Amino acid sequence: MAPRTLLYAQSGGVTAVINATAAGVITEARTHPAQIGRVLGARQGILGVLGEDLLDTAGLSVPDLAALAGQPGGAFGSCRFDLDAPDDNPAQFERLFEVFAAHDVGYFLYNGGNGSMDTVLKLSAAARARNYPLSCVGVPKTVDNDLVGTDVSPGYGSAAKYLATSMREAGMDLRAMSGRRGRIFVMEVMGRNCGWLAAATVLARQAPDDPPHVLLLPEVPFDADAFLARVQACVERLGYCAITAAEGVRNQDGVLLVEQDEDVRGYVQLGGIGQWLARLVHDRLGYKHHWAVPDYLQRAAGHLVSATDRAQAEAVGQAAVRYALNGRDAVMPAIVREGDAPYRWRIEPAPLGPIANAERRLPTDFIAGAGFDLTGEALRWLRPLIAGEIYPAFFEGLPDYRPPTFVAVGKKLAPYTG
Repeated sequence: MAPRTLLYAQSGGVTAVINATAAGVITEARTHPAQIGRVLGARQGILGVLGEDLLDTAGLSVPDLAALAGQPGGAFGSCRFDLDAPDDNPAQFERLFEVFAAHDVGYFLYNGGNGSMDTVLKLSAAARARNYPLSCVGVPKTVDNDLVGTDVSPGYGSAAKYLATSMREAGMDLRAMSGRRGRIFVMEVMGRNCGWLAAATVLARQAPDDPPHVLLLPEVPFDADAFLARVQACVERLGYCAITAAEGVRNQDGVLLVEQDEDVRGYVQLGGIGQWLARLVHDRLGYKHHWAVPDYLQRAAGHLVSATDRAQAEAVGQAAVRYALNGRDAVMPAIVREGDAPYRWRIEPAPLGPIANAERRLPTDFIAGAGFDLTGEALRWLRPLIAGEIYPAFFEGLPDYRPPTFVAVGKKLAPYTG
């Protein structure tokens, strides 16, 4: 059989290591010239496939790929876009397969989270229904770490490392500035339904009284009185209190404490819990208050990636190519933990059925301290994921990130109007 095209795309919120996965995909694909003729990327995820907005990776040299692997962001561009159900929008799927056929795509790799895995499942089913020869593989990625079926999601370890570092350093500042009046600091982190990123900040502690002193998780309903009592006790003992709050903290009825806008597809943007909590503490307890929102910073810190995370990101990209070539369809390369000390892991295929649109929440046996802290078991699980450092090259005092240059693939179809 003649070599066919491998099409790779990035989806959802990007990470500090998603481009390491892309580099792993391209590097591995080049070792199989008898089966893979071209490696293309879609600009802005599945939207780029619909728009036939494709990029050729053939011009990337080995040094280019090494540089790509160390850059944050998403080199191909990403999107938040869910495919409709095939019966609801058959024209959407007809267009996708017109693009696949026009460019002889035989392998499709989609790098994203649980919603992206649903896209892969839909395309796999649609290919079978059309008798179109296509291997569809989901490639895991999310700083939220909410993908089921894998020990950890690539991207999480580096975000965890950044947040734990930030909490440790902010805690040192807070300790220095605490006085008789009392002072609190709130760090608001990502985490709509799952508290994995908030949990990671507990790694900042070097001693029992180190920050963070209070952890607020989406998995634990918010009790204002219990929260304020814990903050007050901490300030009375230490003179200050550091708090980590996931953006998706909810009240006893499961309602978000703070939310922002809702888009036309019903996606609610979160944010503001840090300021809300700081104001609550100030109004009720009178303490001086500060808050910070790392937002994009927590997932874009290419200067502080976890070497473990980087290695896993590259490995899932390489494995995804091998799975596609071996005819595995509707699977995801999952990370399986073999041991903690030393940390050992391997990659195995996981079927996408139980993964698509599912969420992995923080286990109850990871949560302690009346819901405000973590157990030792949680810390043992977390610690290996932030291990090791890989620093970027620096130029004139700053990370030397140089986005790759791609050649646009010529379009063969009429513009998409869907």
